[in-house]
Amino acid sequence: MIFRSAAKQGISNGVRYNAAMDSFVTKISVMCFAASYAVAFVLELWHLFRPRPILRVIALGFGGAGLLAHVIYLIVQRLPLESPTGSLFFLALILAVFYVSEAIHHRRLAWALFVLPLVLALIGLGLVLHVPNEAQGMGWKSFWGMAHGALLLLAAVGVCIGFIASVMYLVQLRRLQAKLPPNQGLPLFNLERLELMNRRAILWSFPLLTLGLIAGFVLQFNDESFLQDWLSIRVLSVLGLWLVFAILLYLRYRVHVRGRQLALWTMFAFAILMLALVSPHSFVQGGGP
Repeated sequence: MIFRSAAKQGISNGVRYNAAMDSFVTKISVMCFAASYAVAFVLELWHLFRPRPILRVIALGFGGAGLLAHVIYLIVQRLPLESPTGSLFFLALILAVFYVSEAIHHRRLAWALFVLPLVLALIGLGLVLHVPNEAQGMGWKSFWGMAHGALLLLAAVGVCIGFIASVMYLVQLRRLQAKLPPNQGLPLFNLERLELMNRRAILWSFPLLTLGLIAGFVLQFNDESFLQDWLSIRVLSVLGLWLVFAILLYLRYRVHVRGRQLALWTMFAFAILMLALVSPHSFVQGGGP
């Protein structure tokens, strides 16, 4: 009897513990990880004006906590990648991972001051575009839908990294033109390293974007309404993004355009990407974003 009572008590405690954990997980909101990223950004700004190594360590801790809450939120809420909010939140998550990993690997560089504002902007834009019942998720119904969504998301990551490198390039170029001392201002890579980072991001994104467009074409071709969605803002903006990337590659490897012009073209490509992400389209019938 004693053992049976103890077993029942243990089961009851386990059920209550699991319920408490489920309640805790479901209460994790966007504010949790957005606030963590914001605090990390403020601490990095503080470190810039009042350098203290401990500030950067604490900032990285807040960034890691925000990343954990961000992952839990996406798992619990099951936001569909095909929705604007899902696309923006997933992209923000990958960029947050990029920030944490680069902040650990290149501890002296001010990654947070360039990456975290973009992460917070993506989260804020996702909240503005959020539809209350979209968190149920429609699911990817085919291989082509999965390929279309994953490839475009990875291409978007490359565009964002190229955008960050371009902003860093313009800031560093401005510092050199102003003839500021090397130890004054933001600690950044040199111009050659930033241009290489931008070029690699473009080379990485272009084939992924091309394959994503092909997968989307196949996905729509298999649908009964073949031409229904091809004039939507999202499809046209993705096609425009592909065209801008083709121009970027032509300028870089045929005309040998470098530096400031390449950075400005990359920032233009990022603007088109944002237009594509915030615009829904009917490809969700086949499962793609």
